[in-house]
Amino acid sequence: MLLSMTGFGNASGQNERFTAAAEIKAVNNRYLKVSTRFPDVLASLEPEFERLIRESIARGTVSLNLRFAPVGQGSRYHIVPEVVAAYSHQLRQIGVQQSLPVPEWSDAILSLPGVVADELGSTVDPEVEWPLLEQTIREAIERLQEFRQREGEAMQRDLTLNCDIISERVGKIAERAPDVVSAYRDKVLDRVSEMLKGSGASVQPNDLIREVSVFADRCDINEEITRLRCHVEEFRKVMDAPQSQGRKLDFLSQEMFREINTTGSKASNVEIAHHVVEMKAAVEKIREVLQNVE
Repeated sequence: MLLSMTGFGNASGQNERFTAAAEIKAVNNRYLKVSTRFPDVLASLEPEFERLIRESIARGTVSLNLRFAPVGQGSRYHIVPEVVAAYSHQLRQIGVQQSLPVPEWSDAILSLPGVVADELGSTVDPEVEWPLLEQTIREAIERLQEFRQREGEAMQRDLTLNCDIISERVGKIAERAPDVVSAYRDKVLDRVSEMLKGSGASVQPNDLIREVSVFADRCDINEEITRLRCHVEEFRKVMDAPQSQGRKLDFLSQEMFREINTTGSKASNVEIAHHVVEMKAAVEKIREVLQNVE
């Protein structure tokens, strides 16, 4: 079963005290990279958030956005008058001393530390609220996995189609390969006979056999065909395995391309060359799809 590295999942939950909402986005990456956003009051739970993600996802860039607020609260933020007064007094003093105009307090003061207080920090015990947060995140991950699985099924159909193309073409190459040597023998014999026409000389069978044997050894592609078929068979097995193994599939696709490339270099035949081109195109499509397979 293949899984896509791209997906989205969200979920929300509530108990008698708080509401929680989680959004998880995933995009492709060679390795697993997790980023999280959540209220500062939940900072002690950050390792647990990452653990939940790493339990289910092996590769990709995964972003978790977690919202958390008291039930029925309009706003958890409020301005602290005492801090505003202190900052305002200091700004006026600096303005007098430096002969500078006093800036508008709403622009200058609201962004200063301590002016806006977050009431959430004084009302939350992260450990007590962990069950709600865990359930919400797990539900979001489950929906993300469903999305990734649907995408993976589509990618597996595409990969299977291209494996079928390679299998079909390598079968045709295997059928054509024995004719390459005999065609070369006939070509050499015709060419030498044409050159010796009228000279009274003739081609010695041993010389012809030696030349054809050297060519046959040089263009023998039986080993490449056997290895390529093994790679394709293993590729299919890995696709059908219970766990998605994108890296292994990528390595196998590299081996397939290597055998195909060698086949094209060794087999001096136009028809075989055309089959090689089609197989190379199929492998490139496979590798493109694998960029997004976990």
